[in-house]
Amino acid sequence: MKIPNHILAFLLLLSGFCSGMSAQASDRDTGTRIFDPRFRTLKTSLVDLFMSPPVIRLGSDDRILVSFDEIGEDRSYLQCRLVHCNSDWQPSSLTDAEFIDGFNFAEIEDIGYSSNTFVHYINYHIEIPNDHLQIIRSGNYLLEVFDPDDPDTVLLQTRFRVTENAAPVSGTATSRTDRGHNTEWQQLDFAVSIDGLDISNPYTDLWVELRQNDTENSTRVLRSPSRLDGSRLVYSHIPALIYPASNEYRRFESVSNTFPGMNVDSVRWGGSNYHIFLRPDRPKADRPYEYDRTQHGRFIVREYNATDSEVGADYITVHFLLLSPRLDKDVYVDGEFTGGHLSDYNRMKYDPEAGGYRAEIPLKQGAYNYRYVTMDSRSGLPDPSDIEGNFYETENEYSVAVYLRRPGERADRLLNHAIIVSN
Repeated sequence: MKIPNHILAFLLLLSGFCSGMSAQASDRDTGTRIFDPRFRTLKTSLVDLFMSPPVIRLGSDDRILVSFDEIGEDRSYLQCRLVHCNSDWQPSSLTDAEFIDGFNFAEIEDIGYSSNTFVHYINYHIEIPNDHLQIIRSGNYLLEVFDPDDPDTVLLQTRFRVTENAAPVSGTATSRTDRGHNTEWQQLDFAVSIDGLDISNPYTDLWVELRQNDTENSTRVLRSPSRLDGSRLVYSHIPALIYPASNEYRRFESVSNTFPGMNVDSVRWGGSNYHIFLRPDRPKADRPYEYDRTQHGRFIVREYNATDSEVGADYITVHFLLLSPRLDKDVYVDGEFTGGHLSDYNRMKYDPEAGGYRAEIPLKQGAYNYRYVTMDSRSGLPDPSDIEGNFYETENEYSVAVYLRRPGERADRLLNHAIIVSN
């Protein structure tokens, strides 16, 4: 079937996103990625809890929901499989039979065709666990989607975790830090209870991974606690527990093509799809802190009049404008919808006439959190500090993942995953 010209143009724009992500691949790229430009809007969450991290409890009724679109009018016949990973997200040495009950593949049959949209697409849903994929071991998991005629080529992949719901975590994140009180930092202080667990040496067999707002570039690993207090591992006054406080995410809503939503200046028809122009943004680093209740960088698909937004939301082009002098670093738009990647897809270009940075990003209608970041020249990672600043009042979501590997075991176990919100 011949693909219409406006769809071809849209795919070319999307390909910049995919090629940029592939360029970042290492020996085994296990990040959340879209490798084929036909696919878009990869979202991984809990069923009925779209704003929660993708973590389920082993043996519970919890389910992971993976949703994505294929641009075009004809569906593809796709399958998926799981890869068990260690805490560093590299594949473990377990065989499929050691973490899956049954065969490690399933057809993706839950699909829907877009309705009343200018950009046509097919929406795919995967729920894990399901009748074909039953998980029997905790840990980090990578779900891979592929064409059964070419199973070695992964079209897209996404991460989630399965926890044993053991080793309870309690703690706080405050602005009273070892670097000063109420400045630009936040510090975690927490304890992990191992009461009733068979752990011979908690200083070597157990470790903790931390993240701020579930962003990969904020990952920190603590290999040992500050001290052991009975059956409690205490993590306190460790330099790695101190994070830059950052700032609240910015927000916009593109839920309708007939009226401007939150932070939208105007909506215009562009010939093949709608365009929305956000109100001009300015750097926040040198401005007073302003509280705004956000979703810690996440997005949700939504269309104002649609019965089912997954197939009723259209693809639009979002125009970002950051009014700022030219910086000596590249500037990017960042949020869950970018996967935390820095590529041509979300790189901004400086416009001297406008006096700022512009970006045009195709996105599915919905409610989005975003921020502006620069690329750290040393690490190559996103850095929001230059533009967004660091304010101790910021409400951040910190995740604490507790891993265990006893002597002789061949893979890491995930005992618990907890959330601590700064206040």
